[in-house]
Amino acid sequence: MKKANVTTAVKKPSGFRHWFHSLRGQQTIVTILFLAVPLILFFTFTCIPFFNMMQFSLYDMKYIGERTFVGLDNYISVFTRDDILQSLKLALYYLGASVIQLSLALFLATVLSFKTKFASFFKGTIFFPYLLCGIAVGFIFKFFFTQGFVLDTVLSWVGLNVNTLPMWLKDTSVNNFSLAGTSIWRYTGQCMVLFVGAIMSVDPNLYEAADIDGANGINKFFHVILPSIKTIVVLNIILSISGSISAFEPPYVITGGSFGTATYFVLMDRIAHQNLKVGLASAMAVVLLGIIILVTVLQKVIFHFFLDEDDNGMTYKERRASRKRGKAAAIGKERDRV
Repeated sequence: MKKANVTTAVKKPSGFRHWFHSLRGQQTIVTILFLAVPLILFFTFTCIPFFNMMQFSLYDMKYIGERTFVGLDNYISVFTRDDILQSLKLALYYLGASVIQLSLALFLATVLSFKTKFASFFKGTIFFPYLLCGIAVGFIFKFFFTQGFVLDTVLSWVGLNVNTLPMWLKDTSVNNFSLAGTSIWRYTGQCMVLFVGAIMSVDPNLYEAADIDGANGINKFFHVILPSIKTIVVLNIILSISGSISAFEPPYVITGGSFGTATYFVLMDRIAHQNLKVGLASAMAVVLLGIIILVTVLQKVIFHFFLDEDDNGMTYKERRASRKRGKAAAIGKERDRV
C-alpha cells in the first residue's frame, strides 16, 4: 500500500515583529535612523532660519524692538541703493580672478598628473594655502600689501622705486585687484586637486590611441583630457562664480571694506550689525541666494546646450544643426521627385 504524499504548507510569520527582525526591516530602520539626524539638523539650522529670514525681509526692524511691515520696500532698496549696486559690481574683480585661478589650476593639474619630478611635493605645496583659515590668510596679505612691507621690499629688489609704488590697499585703482589676487593664491590648490582627480581617472587607452594617431600634448589636452573632465570643469566654474559673488573674508579682514572694497557680503554685514537694518540685510541675503541659483541654472543650461554630448559625441547644438540639414535634404529630394 502506497503512502500518500502529504505536503504541509508552512505559514510564514507576518506582522510588524517579523518585519522588524527581518533583514529588510533592519536595513530600513538603520537607513531611517542615519537619515533622521542630518535631516533634523538641516531643518533646524537651515530651513527654519531661512524662512525666518524671508519673513524678516518684509519688515523694517532691528534685532530688538518693534517691527514695521514694509512689504517689498527692502527688495526695492536692494536694487536702487548705489552702495549695494556698487558692491555687486565688485564681484567682477573676483570673477576675473576666478578665470585666472581655473586656468592656472587646470594647467598645473595637467602637468602634475603625469610623470613629473617632485610632483607630490608641488601638489602639497600648491594645495596648502586652501588649508589655512580665511582669517589667517587675510592677516598674511594685510601685511604683504601694506606700504613698505613685503611686496614693496620684493619690488625694490628688482630695481623699482618704493616711493613711486601705489598704496596697494588704499589706492582705489588697484586695491580690488590686490584683494582678488588673494583668492587666486588660496583657491588654486583646491581647483587643482579636483582637476588632478578627474585627469587621473581618464582611460589610459585614450592616450594610447592618441599616440597612435600622432597627437601631441596640446591635441591630447583638447581632444582627450578636456572632454573627459568637463563635468569637473563645470563644477569648478559653479564653485568659483558662487564664491566670487559671495566674497567676504579678504575685504573684511584686510581692509574692513573701506576705500571702495566693500563687497556684497561685507556691506550686508555692515548694514545688519552696524546700521541695525536687519530687514534690509535679510532682503540682501535672499537676493544673493536668487542670484546664485540663477547663475547655477544658466551654467547648467549652457553646459547642456553646448557641451553635453550624447552617445555619438554630438552636442545639442550639433544635433539640432544635423536635424535641420536632414530636413533640408529631405525637402530637396521631394522637390527633385516633383
